[in-house]
Parts: sequence; C-alpha cells; structure tokens
Amino acid sequence: MKEPLSLRKLIITVIMFAVSLMFLMPFFWMLSASFKMEADVFNFPIDWIPKQWNAIANYKEVWFGDYPFYLYYWNSIKITVVTTVLSVTVSALAAYGFSKVQFAASKWLFLIVLTTYMVPSQAILVPQFILYRYIGLFDNHIGLIIIGSFSVLGTFMLRQFFMGLHNEFIESAKIDGAGHWRIFWSIAMPLVRPAVATYAILRFIWTWNDYTNALIFLRTDKLFTIQLAMQKFTSLSGEFYSLIMAAAVSAILPLLIIFIIGQKSVIEGIAMGGVKG
Repeated sequence: MKEPLSLRKLIITVIMFAVSLMFLMPFFWMLSASFKMEADVFNFPIDWIPKQWNAIANYKEVWFGDYPFYLYYWNSIKITVVTTVLSVTVSALAAYGFSKVQFAASKWLFLIVLTTYMVPSQAILVPQFILYRYIGLFDNHIGLIIIGSFSVLGTFMLRQFFMGLHNEFIESAKIDGAGHWRIFWSIAMPLVRPAVATYAILRFIWTWNDYTNALIFLRTDKLFTIQLAMQKFTSLSGEFYSLIMAAAVSAILPLLIIFIIGQKSVIEGIAMGGVKG
C-alpha cells in the first residue's frame, strides 16, 4: 500500500511548486510578450494570454527579416554540435587514460593538466587572438570549435566516474585479449553513459551560450552565432520588445529541448556520482 501523503510532505510540495512557479514566471512573460502586439506588451495587469495575437508577424520578422535568425541558428547548431562531439570524445579518452592506463608520471601529468584550469580564460585571450590570426583561424568557425573541444573540467569530471569502475572489468577484458581501445568503447563507455550524457548536455549549453569567444574571434556578420545575433538584433530593435522577446524565445528553445530530452541522463549521472564502489 502507498504511504498516505503527510501534512509535512504536502506543505513542502506546495512550497516547492510556488517557488518553481516564481522562477518560471519570467519565461512565461517572455513567451507571452513574443505573441503580442507591441502596444500590449507592458499592459498592467499582465495579459498572460494575448487579446490580440501577433505571433506569426513577430517570429517571421525575427527569422526572415533584415537580420535573419535562420542563418545564425545554423551557425550556432553547427559549432555547438561539432564542439560537443569533439569535446566529449577528447575528454572521455583523456579521462580513461588518466584513470585506467598505467604509465610513468601519469599523476604528475594529470596535475599539470589540472593546473591549466586555474589560469583564467581572460588571461590567455590576447595570446589566443594573436595565434589564431597568425595560423589563419581568426574569423572562422573552425577556430571556435577548436577552442571548445578541449576541456580540463570535462576530463576531470569524467575521470572521477572512470575511477569508480572496478578494475576487475578491465583485467577480465585484458585476459580475453581486448586492448585499451576495445575496453574503452565496449566496456568503459557504456558503464559511464549517464556521466558522458551529463557532460555532453553541459558542454552543449556552455557552447551555445558562449558569447565572449564568438565576439572576439568572429568579425563577419554571416558567421555570427545566435548570441552575437541577439546582441545585434537587440541594438537594432531596442524599441520593439515583442520582437526582442520572440528572438529570446528562439535563442533558448534548443536549450530547453536538449534539457528535456536529456534530463533523465542528468539525474542518472548525479545518482551515479553519489555511489562509489
């Protein structure tokens, strides 16, 4: 039989629902404003359901107007997806190597890698800028992809999960004749799938929201990502809040979709991190 809902649990549930609603209200207002006529955006009390709908015109102007979002969406999707795939692959390989492959000075090498994370990214922007201009990766999507494809945080995070795998799995596979490549792809990766999925979602969000690197390393309008497009669109449409809200909804929609699809893996990854041995 199910336990009866206690008064304490009921109160906590109501409070959590109220708090979550408070956090969601700005998003609901943004979504509502993107559907309205410009004159109705700041009506008080708020018309959560617009009396006059202008959604098609607003989103058409955002996506196919003077500053077409479809182009910048494609740029952001291309950069984000490729960066995420490369970053997860590189970080997982490095994490497996540091946790399960025994070699001389492995701990010292990992310590050096961790030390690089302590250097603020702002401190290396100028050397990066000079280097990228010299090797021809300035004002190029490949340059942004390379910047995001190597993550010390991703390596450290995945290494902790790989270290939680019993060495008996590795030794048994070696006895059966499997090499490290085979062990990595067929045994280790499936066992830490929730952790890899969690990092992939985080990497996707970080790359999609990256404004600083795109601002510094991109100059041509047609190469802009969605974040630069949002800033430019806001400066051009500063008096039209319905259009700005439509642009903002468009910019965060992929993040909502990715999180909704991957939230189960995120929860599994957190639970997996809390269980050792």
